[in-house]
Amino acid sequence: MVETLTSSPSISRFNPRRSIPALFSSYKTLFALLWILLFTSLFFRQTNLADGLFIFRRPLHLPLFPRFRPVSFNITDFGAVGDGVTVNTLAFEKAVFAIAKLGKKGGGQLNVPAGNWLTAPFNLTSHMTLFLAEDAVILGVDDEKYWPLMPPLPSYGYGREHPGPRYGSLIHGQNLRDIVITGNNGTIDGQGQRWWERYRQKLLNHTRGPLVQIMYSRDIVISNITLRNPPFWTLHPYDCKNVTIRNMTILAPLFKAPNTDGIDPDSCEDMVIEDSYISVGDDAIAIKSGWDQYGLAYGRPSKNILIRNLVVRSMVSAGISIGSEMSGGVSNVTVENVLVWNSRRAVRIKTAAGRGAYIRDIKYKNLTFENVRVGIIIKTDYNEHPDSGFDLKAFPVIRDISYDSIHGEGVRVPVRIHGSADIPVRNVTFKDMSVGTTYKKKRIFQCSYVSGRVVGSIFPKPCQNLDLYDEHGTLVKKSVSENASDIDYDI
Repeated sequence: MVETLTSSPSISRFNPRRSIPALFSSYKTLFALLWILLFTSLFFRQTNLADGLFIFRRPLHLPLFPRFRPVSFNITDFGAVGDGVTVNTLAFEKAVFAIAKLGKKGGGQLNVPAGNWLTAPFNLTSHMTLFLAEDAVILGVDDEKYWPLMPPLPSYGYGREHPGPRYGSLIHGQNLRDIVITGNNGTIDGQGQRWWERYRQKLLNHTRGPLVQIMYSRDIVISNITLRNPPFWTLHPYDCKNVTIRNMTILAPLFKAPNTDGIDPDSCEDMVIEDSYISVGDDAIAIKSGWDQYGLAYGRPSKNILIRNLVVRSMVSAGISIGSEMSGGVSNVTVENVLVWNSRRAVRIKTAAGRGAYIRDIKYKNLTFENVRVGIIIKTDYNEHPDSGFDLKAFPVIRDISYDSIHGEGVRVPVRIHGSADIPVRNVTFKDMSVGTTYKKKRIFQCSYVSGRVVGSIFPKPCQNLDLYDEHGTLVKKSVSENASDIDYDI
């Protein structure tokens, strides 16, 4: 529904000479007015910062809150039937075409009411809001013959699972601006079960498609919906800028749902992911930027990414990962206020020789691990490559990583940082860490080719590779064993 404002006739009768003295006669009213003035001043300050919010070392450009669209449509206006049987692809295409013609007027909103709306993949358009009402479910057709084939991503050079083309996404956008996908907790369901079975049986000739993929676009807001059962990755922003993802629920089975990552920012810049719950069959979040020589040639980093206020779960992979495809580089990432529970791994950085580029300026703060096998991981031998054309001497640089306020219980190995002579891990900082362990073997804080520091006392006892400082930042003990190796994968 499009809202309109109407003028009130009482405004014209306002008499400031009579009203202002009466207004100030009440101390409570005066106090309220002062608060209003303060709020107004803060509002304007925040508005001015919206285009340059200094969360990171340089301004983070975030999209403003979505505007009301001047025109709205209902998917039933185009003949759609929400019975879970009728295929509504043509109705979605007609609706998007109608909104595309309104771009110069501010675009339009497509409302999807309660019902089960079966569809094959369709594209979005610029200046569009897709709104899913409560109990609205967009269902993906689970027969691959209805899914279009697309070229491999330029920074991958390969379909990720097969050479050649890949399947497109259920909801797709390319070269767009001002996109909003939101609702009253409606659902987009990829019906991925058949895809997962055919993948395990090796019956697919092309890489499975994501549930939602937005490419080469900017000013994107995705909020207040549930995404579930993707054929492959769930939400994949690729080479996008100014992206906000908030108040999301993302679900896939914890097992037998291969590669169902939750959110994969890929060569993205200026992005916020917040206030969400993710429980999936692979990484809950995986920050990427291209694969080996293809990612190096494409050269688009993922940078200026804020991840906060999440509850995540992954029994197969990790709660929050960086990599392993990171050949465009990853920098300036903050992960804070995150609970990882009942998971195989909590936070992981993974890369390998051949990736090149860098992972740097990564900050983890206020993380809680509850019943996870390994808490903090940096792995430099994740040897998975698209083909044999990569440069084995393209060594990634990993440095400037901090872990602050890390707590938890039921963790088997709190820290495992596996650098190497070719890919050392440099300038790692641990501060305010206390993680209860379930394994009493000595080497539960494992390091190899690592340098950095520990500030204050932490539990468990840190590895010998790190310098020790007191709470005031004064050096207590200098490490003489930066390249020592103490990795035990049997734990």
